[in-house]
Amino acid sequence: MSAPSHSWNFFRTGGLDQVSLTTAADLLALDQLDQKLWVALSCPVKGLELDEKTLALIDADADGRIRVPELLAAVNWAAARLGDPADLLHGADALPLTAINAATPEGKLLLASARQILTNLGKRDATAISVSDAADTAKIFSASALNGDGIIPPEATADAALQALIKDIATCTGGKPARTGSVGITAEQIEKFFAEVSAYIAWASQSAGAEIAVLGEGTAAAVAAVKAVRAKADDFFARCRLAAFDARATPALNRTEAEFQVVAAKELKLSVEEAAVFPLARIEAARALPLFDSVNPAWAAALATLHAQAITPVFGAAKTSLTEAEWIALNAKLAAYETWLGGKAGGAVEKLGLARLQEILAGSGRTALAALVAQDAALAPEFKAISDVERLARYHRDLRALLHNFVNFADFYSRDRYAVFQAGTLFLDSRSTELCLRVDGPNPLAAMSKAYIAYCTCTRAGSPPMNIAACFTQGDSDYLFGGRHGVFYDRAGRDWDAVVTSITDNPISIRQAFWSPYKKFLRFVEEQVAKRAASSEAAESAKLAAAAESAANTSLTPPPPPPAKKIDVGAVAAIGVAITGAISALTLILGYVFQLKFWQYPLSLVGLMFAVSTPAVIIAWLKLRQRTLGPILEGNGWAVNGRVKINIPFGTALTELAVLPPGAQRSLEDPYEDKEAAKQKRRATALIVLAFLAAAAIWIRWDHNQRGHYFWETKSMTEVK
Repeated sequence: MSAPSHSWNFFRTGGLDQVSLTTAADLLALDQLDQKLWVALSCPVKGLELDEKTLALIDADADGRIRVPELLAAVNWAAARLGDPADLLHGADALPLTAINAATPEGKLLLASARQILTNLGKRDATAISVSDAADTAKIFSASALNGDGIIPPEATADAALQALIKDIATCTGGKPARTGSVGITAEQIEKFFAEVSAYIAWASQSAGAEIAVLGEGTAAAVAAVKAVRAKADDFFARCRLAAFDARATPALNRTEAEFQVVAAKELKLSVEEAAVFPLARIEAARALPLFDSVNPAWAAALATLHAQAITPVFGAAKTSLTEAEWIALNAKLAAYETWLGGKAGGAVEKLGLARLQEILAGSGRTALAALVAQDAALAPEFKAISDVERLARYHRDLRALLHNFVNFADFYSRDRYAVFQAGTLFLDSRSTELCLRVDGPNPLAAMSKAYIAYCTCTRAGSPPMNIAACFTQGDSDYLFGGRHGVFYDRAGRDWDAVVTSITDNPISIRQAFWSPYKKFLRFVEEQVAKRAASSEAAESAKLAAAAESAANTSLTPPPPPPAKKIDVGAVAAIGVAITGAISALTLILGYVFQLKFWQYPLSLVGLMFAVSTPAVIIAWLKLRQRTLGPILEGNGWAVNGRVKINIPFGTALTELAVLPPGAQRSLEDPYEDKEAAKQKRRATALIVLAFLAAAAIWIRWDHNQRGHYFWETKSMTEVK
């Protein structure tokens, strides 16, 4: 019979059912929870307000993303090393030593390593270890040069000769940084070094005799000088042979004028790099190679070295040019020594000198180093446990936050915590919004969230700029537009200058939607008035310009009067029809209006406003009901499984409007108020009210008279009957 499945508890927040993680049993049974019930299925390692080193430890395949199996593996690893796995749900900064499960071999080794760390840090009596303690590897390992990292630093031995050997090996092979911070060597580098030493000594034992070292100690320098110009010298003599074959080829062999123009157009230096591809000297049939005069400036230094190191010892210092036959003879003379040099092995250790290498090979340093490598390898398990202490301390501190932003989104819907993807708070347009996420830039997918998003670039002296997506979920968007400046406070409390770069427009609130038709109408009227004013101004300017031009060109004879315009009967008829239609429509409307009772006017006005605003309100309401966080996170690399809704009450909590603090007193006296405009406004308001009251009185009187007249007419007719 199969074991009963775990009994889960769920809570509902923001219209989303989320699993509750409160006990050790919940953690240990996470692998049984259907992934369709997880809020997220993967998240990026970068861009979260969580220690990236912890996330890198969880990211086992180092692909930059954390998935469900990796998170489960991290939870199970930590739970197996703690006495009570529920400690992972507390998110404490320090790991108590008593929380480590010493009943298992792994836990026992971890506990011993944690105590060793605290001892090395001078905290022998501490009862808990923090992440900063466990991560301070320089101090932890400074007490022991051999720490199982596979690197042997010079401090690993007190023998001065062995220390010198370690430094020599590091010099020749590059060395590697150890946990202590110093540079040491690995077993592979030791083997490579001694192989190079043996090869070099074996090659050097085949010393070059007088028969091949034709120039004595200067033979090597002569060979190097010849090799430096060999390709260009062979090219020069080949071109001269071709010019001797056919003189017509000479101009092309010397390169074209256009190629020289390219070089001449640049700022020339003593050694022109672009000229290095040109021949060593001017090409002529059967010409000798000059060594000093009229040579390519890019090769002048190399030719001078050739003359000093090879030409002078072989042909004498007076030799200032070289024929092709002499060049071939010089190469043949040095060929044997060059072949011997080509067989050299162990070039990486040559810098130490033959005597030092022979001393190293004859000594016992290799055996001593092998013993140190074996000693270091024996310590590897113990010091690996020290690294595991840091891992456990990080999981103990950070897994709670990751679980509550992955398995569920409890932190996001909580009012006392930030979610790991919330980067801070943006203050802009008399509002503050907490729903700010770090992003690379605007993403089309984020528009599917149905949220109003302001993308901002944030800058701060001494820090690289960052981009955020700030979601406004309360108020209106009248004064939110590109280029506006605000201040962003990150999770550490540091302030950044924020500039709005782009907007993803969506409804923010029902109130905004209700007034939007009237605001759009007013903006339309303002635009039309502005256009009309601009058009009138342009027309008047044109008239003035025409009048000025006419006045300047007026002759003594007055111009003939313009012909009289004929009356367009069709236009007159059309205007008449339009006026008649307008009057009819106005009569119909006024007739309907005057049929209303006095108390029906306010209701009619309210009804008219609702009729105008209802379509916009319905559209906004539908979009606000669909507003969700998922597409924003997915545009930032998440795989969100649940529908993380941002309903109207929750949106109101995420964005706060500016309000006066409790108990504040406000004075309405404004020293810069336009008092005359205020007076006129009050007068206009009073006149409107009086006119309304007068109209109401007239209407009441008229309605009363009409009712009385109808009463007497009815009575008279009754009496007649």
